Amino acid sequence: MTGVSARTPPGKGGRFTVFDESMQARGERAFLLGWAPTEQALAAVEQEMDELRELALTAGAQIVGSDIQRRSQVDPGLFFGRGKVDEVASLRESLDFGLLITNDELSPRQQRNLEEATGIPIVDRTGLILDIFAQHARSREGRIQVEAAQLRHLLPRLAGSAGLSRLGGGIGTRGPGEQKLETDRRRIRTRLGSLERAIKQLAEERALHRAGRRRLPFRSAALVGYTNAGKSSLLNALTRGGALAENQLFATLDPTTRAVQLPGGQPCLLVDTVGFIQKLPHELVAAFHATLEEVQEADLIIHVLDASRAGAERRLETVHETLDELGLSDRPMLLAVNKADLCSPESRRRLQMFAPEPYLGSQLVSAHSGEGLAALRDKIGEALGREMQPVETTIPYDHLQILTRWRRYGVVEAEHFTDSGVHVRGRVPPSLGSQLEKLLRAPDPERLMESPPA
Repeated sequence: MTGVSARTPPGKGGRFTVFDESMQARGERAFLLGWAPTEQALAAVEQEMDELRELALTAGAQIVGSDIQRRSQVDPGLFFGRGKVDEVASLRESLDFGLLITNDELSPRQQRNLEEATGIPIVDRTGLILDIFAQHARSREGRIQVEAAQLRHLLPRLAGSAGLSRLGGGIGTRGPGEQKLETDRRRIRTRLGSLERAIKQLAEERALHRAGRRRLPFRSAALVGYTNAGKSSLLNALTRGGALAENQLFATLDPTTRAVQLPGGQPCLLVDTVGFIQKLPHELVAAFHATLEEVQEADLIIHVLDASRAGAERRLETVHETLDELGLSDRPMLLAVNKADLCSPESRRRLQMFAPEPYLGSQLVSAHSGEGLAALRDKIGEALGREMQPVETTIPYDHLQILTRWRRYGVVEAEHFTDSGVHVRGRVPPSLGSQLEKLLRAPDPERLMESPPA
C-alpha cells in the first residue's frame, strides 16, 4: 500500500503490514484481514485490501496493520484458519487495536466465533460500508433506507453477542441519530416494519414526482460509476451545480438532479447517483432504490470512470456487472473517462481511443480542468438525439408557440414558410411528439399549452 511505512512486528512472524501511526488520522484502531484462495487471486485481493483500507479510513478508523491469508477454502466456523486467527489475536497487545475488519462478508456464526476467539469486535466489509452510509446519509429517505439495511444486517447477529447494545459505539455500530437500540428481536422487527412502511410511502411519492416529470419533454441522463470516480464533480462542472463533491468513498448517497444546456439548445436533466463498489452488500440493494429508479427512468447512462487509478479495467467490469444484475445493462451508454489531468501522456494516448462495447462512444475529460467537457456535451446531445422520433409537419401561423417548444426541446433540421404555416422537419423527444400530435389535432391548442414548462 502506498503512502505508509511498513515493518514486521515481533511475535508469530507472519507477513503482516503494519502502518506508521503518524500517517493515520486519530480514530478507532483497527487491523484489516483478507483471504485469497490461490496465489493467482492474490493480486486482485490486494487491490480489494487497498479499497478496504480506504473504506476504513472513510469510516474514521486508524489502521495499524493488515494481512491476507492464503488458504484454499474458508473455515466454516471461523472463515479464517485457526492458526491465522490465533496469530492476529496475539498481535492485539503489541499493536494495540480494538477492532478487526474483514474484507469478506461473514455469516452471523462466523462473526460470533471470531469475536470469541479474538476477544474484540469484528466488522465485515458489509458492516463497514453500512457504517459509512450511516455517516453520509443526509436526506430523510436516505437515513431511513440505511437504518433499515443496518437492522437487516444486525438482526441475525443478535444471538450470543452484544448485538445492538454496541450500536452507536463505534465503527460498524453507528445508526441514524447514533441511537441505542434494544436487543429484543421483536422490537427490531417492529422497527423494521415501520421503516419499510415509510420507505413504501416515500417510493409512492417519488413515483408521483416522476409521473409529473414524464409529462415534460426533458431528456435525462444518469451519471453512474465506481465510488469516488468524480461523478459529483463532473455534474458540477457540466451544470455549475452545487452538488456535494468530496474526495472520499460514498460522499454521495442521495440522487441529485441538475439541468444542463446541450449544444443544440435543448435542456437535459443530469442525475448524480451513488457509486458502485466490488462485493456490493446485499443489504444495500434496498438503500439503492431511489438511485436505481432514477437510472431506470433515464434516457442515457453516462459511465464515469476514474482514469487516474490502477485497476480501472476491474472497476469498469464491476460497474458493468452491477448494472447487469440490476437489469440496466441494455440502456444506451456513454463512457466519460474522468481525471484526465492526473494521467500520464502514455495513459492519455491509450484512453483517448478507449471505447469498448457496449458504449456509443467515450470522451476523455477532467472535471477539475474543464478538458473535454464541451466534447462530452456534444456526445450527450448526439446520443439523446438518436432516441428522438422524426417528425415532419406544417404548424399553422396562429399556433407558432408549438414551433417555439419544438425548437427548445427538440431538433429542427429544416423549416420553410408556406401559405398555410411553417413546414418543419426534425426530431423531438417521444413525450413532445405525442403532445405535438394532440396539439395539432385539438380545436383549441391554446388551452392545451397552458401547462408547458417555462
